[in-house]
Amino acid sequence: MKTTSFTPFSRRNFIQTAVAAGVATFGSRAVPALADTPTTFTLADLPYAFDALEPHIDARTMEIHHGRHHNAYVNNMNSAAAGREELQGKSLCEIIADLTAVPEDIRTAVRNNGGGCVNHDLFWATMAPEGSTGEMSDALGSAIEDAFGNLESMQEQFNKAAATRFGSGWAWLIVNGDGKLQITSTPNQDNPKMKGFVPDDEYGAAILGIDVWEHAYYLHYQNRRADYIGAWWNVVNWDEVSALHAAAVAG
Repeated sequence: MKTTSFTPFSRRNFIQTAVAAGVATFGSRAVPALADTPTTFTLADLPYAFDALEPHIDARTMEIHHGRHHNAYVNNMNSAAAGREELQGKSLCEIIADLTAVPEDIRTAVRNNGGGCVNHDLFWATMAPEGSTGEMSDALGSAIEDAFGNLESMQEQFNKAAATRFGSGWAWLIVNGDGKLQITSTPNQDNPKMKGFVPDDEYGAAILGIDVWEHAYYLHYQNRRADYIGAWWNVVNWDEVSALHAAAVAG
């Protein structure tokens, strides 16, 4: 799928455009969902230009990451889901949250590619151009203080989880089953909502995640994953993370 044009970042416009394109929202972010034809998923445009996150994430990386890697997950998910009545009428978030209900012959493909779609949608939505990243809500700030002591301590623990994730995967800030903030990491394209496929004590709703697959940073940072992680904090969209936190706490 080719993307042709982008508009300046607007969370409301992004969600409205995504819904019109046949996607659903999870919390306050857009995720691919079943369109008019059951089991057909689509790739939404980024909510900002490819170069909008520079110098922290370069335009070429964003173009390849979104247009090739993310798009491949969408295409592979469509192939796995084609003609499967069990998946009709479900969003990707619903599907990955109940993988045991997915037929065994396509479960691994759905886990990998459905997870890749959901994870990347959150990744794009929780970033914004530097200077338009907003401020975290009082509720999120208090939750961070309660769980970690302060923002700096949370970032230090998050950075460690991201830097020490062996191979490919993600680091996450989640709202766990007790409604508290927690830091976890997952391999490959697993998501903290994959009940039964992530440890019970690491299950929860992701409100922030960083992709530490090499394709997310290697063109610009080469093997300097820690530098990429540190730079990424400059483009974290705190408005969106706060909205996701509120939605997760509300249930």
